[in-house]
Amino acid sequence: MPHRVVQWTTGNVGRRSVRAIAAHPELELVGCYAWGDDKVGQDVGTLAGIEPLGIQATRDVDALIALAPDCVSYNPLWPDVDVMCRLLESGIHIATTAAFITGHGLGEEARARIARACDKGQAAIFGSGMNPGFANLLGLVSAGICDRVDKITVTESVDATGYASAETQQSVGFGHPIDHPGLHDMVERGTAVFGDGVYMMADALAVDLDEVRCESDFAVATEDHDLGFMRIDEGCVAGVKASWHGLVGGRSVIELRVLWKMGQHMEPDWPLEHGYLVRVDGQPEVRTKLEIRPPKGFEAKSFEDFMQLGMIITAMPAINAIPHLCRGAEPGIRGYADFPLMTSAGLVSA
Repeated sequence: MPHRVVQWTTGNVGRRSVRAIAAHPELELVGCYAWGDDKVGQDVGTLAGIEPLGIQATRDVDALIALAPDCVSYNPLWPDVDVMCRLLESGIHIATTAAFITGHGLGEEARARIARACDKGQAAIFGSGMNPGFANLLGLVSAGICDRVDKITVTESVDATGYASAETQQSVGFGHPIDHPGLHDMVERGTAVFGDGVYMMADALAVDLDEVRCESDFAVATEDHDLGFMRIDEGCVAGVKASWHGLVGGRSVIELRVLWKMGQHMEPDWPLEHGYLVRVDGQPEVRTKLEIRPPKGFEAKSFEDFMQLGMIITAMPAINAIPHLCRGAEPGIRGYADFPLMTSAGLVSA
């Protein structure tokens, strides 16, 4: 029997999740939560840009819980701890991309609530995405050929101009005056899930961290940028560097870094790697680079079309975790170290 799944929202990532669930032989889509009232009553397939699936989106949470799904594919922009706890207490697993890996970024009180909800409902929650999430797994795998690991650094270095979510971009400082006194606090709050990634890697490496902290730096726009979905005026933030450090004895042993730029004119104009970089300092030293490229025949009419690849790579690690969650996962907050190798089983093209 396929695992019964409810999709939670049909935004940028959620639409790709719907498509993946519909195509997966081990999964059956049985319901969908609509974030906006304008989507209520619409067919979920239509909302995802595919053929109708015969399932209408709803905002009735009770009705979705009454479906008794095995798992919720949870893809809102930001997590709602009340909703997550309600689902988990109902015995429904969660696979999420919504700023959740270990829950530390939500605060210890919220994390404890989620853990109690898992225990009450005998359910599990797994959080991932491309980064943090899959990129951290790549770092752990890369370190697996070393007999001594001194430090693992994972860096996301990308042009974020086409990621048309003004709320997300502004939450980490983009578009704000470069002298805004709260820029670092914005970055720390907006990237807190990267701290989760540090904790997840430390747990997998059996490392007890003394401290996890965030550092930040910014580039200023040297002329006005009209990006369509938002503006970045001259003198405002057009580039963000953020890094989360896991420290032991004052030494950084795990670092998760991001380098994001929007627009073409800024100072300093940091060079981009256009991908994900893993560096393992140890014996031997290891360098791994993951590049994301469109498939043959892919036609992009705009940069936004190309950014759909980013939505796919964010959605799929969580989707591929659903069968593992539903096959008797231990209740609680679960990570990559708790499951066998996750692959795209069932999605290999004929």
